[in-house]
Amino acid sequence: MASDVAKKGKRLKGVYADFDAEKLHPLEEAIRLVKTGAKAKFDETVEIALNLGVDPRHADQMVRGVVGLPNGTGKTVRIGVFARGAKAEEAQAAGADVVGADDLAAAVQEGKIEFDRCIATPDMMALVGRLGKILGPRGLMPNPRLGTVTMDVRGAVSAAKAGQVEFRAEKAGIIHAGIGKASFDEGKLLENARAFVEAIQRAKPAGAKGTYLKKAAVSSSMGPGVKIDVASLTAATA
Repeated sequence: MASDVAKKGKRLKGVYADFDAEKLHPLEEAIRLVKTGAKAKFDETVEIALNLGVDPRHADQMVRGVVGLPNGTGKTVRIGVFARGAKAEEAQAAGADVVGADDLAAAVQEGKIEFDRCIATPDMMALVGRLGKILGPRGLMPNPRLGTVTMDVRGAVSAAKAGQVEFRAEKAGIIHAGIGKASFDEGKLLENARAFVEAIQRAKPAGAKGTYLKKAAVSSSMGPGVKIDVASLTAATA
């Protein structure tokens, strides 16, 4: 364990030597640096983090929603769908990984949660609501605002499989998401980053005061964070 930590520290020190960790970089350059620094033996996830001028504890300052990334996330997403009859068949045909009703609810209560996103038809919400204490803390509770409580099961499953990501501001006003893999070319990561920032801009709540986008950074799973010049974000999405 100690040797692994030492190796990681040595590798990160080498990566940091290539740039000033405190310097602000244009978005395109920041992504290039992150790709250069992604040296792990697996395909690292590239993540963007934004520090927003909001206090999510106030309902009128909550930032939450979904965005479809044009180039996907590079991650396989398992979809669970609560539906019956024709809608259950529709979910299966669309590629859902787990489909059910009472049987799926029983599995969840037993701790068998074999999905990363959860979709439900409106008539299933009385059943799904009883699973709130389990699904809620995991960020899996279906929500009409996020398009995960819907009769368009096919569309919801397809969107989730295609690279749709959910976002939600945390207590300190920080919001983050994976925007692809280090193996993606810079252009695709840049397009995904811009799509994400645009979605955050559109989701600006009425209660937000002062500067909305305060700080930003991109990083890879095992690499250092690269700070972004926020002006480059607003210019890119203008």
